[in-house]
Amino acid sequence: MSTLLQHPCSRPGRFGRAGTTCRIFHLSSSENSTATALALVAPDMAEVDRVIARRLDSGVPLVAEVARYIISAGGKRLRPVLLLLTCGALGYTGSQRHNLAAVVEFIHTATLLHDDVVDESTLRRGRPTANESFGNPASVLVGDFLYSRAFQMMVEAESMRVMQILADATNVIAEGEVLQLMNMHDASLDEEGYLRVIRSKTAKLFEASARLGAILAGSPAPIETACADYGQALGTAFQVIDDVLDYDGNASEMGKNLGDDLREGKATLPLILAMQRGNEAQRQTVREAIETGSVDKITEIANIVRDTGALEATRQAAAAEAQRAIDAAMRLPDNPHRAALVTLASQLLTRRT
Repeated sequence: MSTLLQHPCSRPGRFGRAGTTCRIFHLSSSENSTATALALVAPDMAEVDRVIARRLDSGVPLVAEVARYIISAGGKRLRPVLLLLTCGALGYTGSQRHNLAAVVEFIHTATLLHDDVVDESTLRRGRPTANESFGNPASVLVGDFLYSRAFQMMVEAESMRVMQILADATNVIAEGEVLQLMNMHDASLDEEGYLRVIRSKTAKLFEASARLGAILAGSPAPIETACADYGQALGTAFQVIDDVLDYDGNASEMGKNLGDDLREGKATLPLILAMQRGNEAQRQTVREAIETGSVDKITEIANIVRDTGALEATRQAAAAEAQRAIDAAMRLPDNPHRAALVTLASQLLTRRT
């Protein structure tokens, strides 16, 4: 049996649906845990890992060394999992699901390599970033290699539609990165501007991954739209929760430094809402930290985010998106893979890493 957690949705035009109550499914671990959901595609993921290992091969040793370094660091592999679960829900069992799952992982890994250089990050997944270990030039160039290898692989699908989706997604992701760069140290960024960045930078590849499952399965337009809606909502919720954890997480659990977003001058949703809800002194403290990138008052700012209710409001925004993902998944055929998609969305709100 599943129970429902009630979460009021955010304001109109931002997260979730206006004027509704978000009914987040909370599923028991014995029935529908994330582990059980992932087990559905475990054999497929093993094959994806083999494809990745094979396609990382290069005549330039440093290329394979850097690429394997970041890929071997692990991670949730949510994007390929999403593609495989969507394929399963729609009955597609062809080999291209493994190839394209590897493609989306390559694209994601390339963005990580480039992100860490731009953000001057030193820690990811609990160990030094590739740029910290190999230097910025190697990280940028190997990221370029992964992008180009991904495009070589997507051609093998022999589908203009597949290439269109992935090419468009890659372009939107790059635009999102530039948007985020433009917004650095801008304390005036509002919710709409924040949402535009994360929909482009993070959610777009989730959306493309889910949509590809429908395309491979030859599904009709309404089903393809449902898959895309699911991916976009899941990716949005994922990023919002990630931004929560920067002020309410544990560095050892997350495998990255807390306060990194503030250090980079990112006005994320917890800070945007804290400035909206706080008194003048609290607003000024948060505003100055964003504009200077100072983490000297990170503890005080974390307290402001909590005390103003901004942290809980951000969690509610994530809940609204998770519910939107669940609603989209319910438009797919009823089977264990659809149930796994629902589980991923419902349990996203409890993630700590």
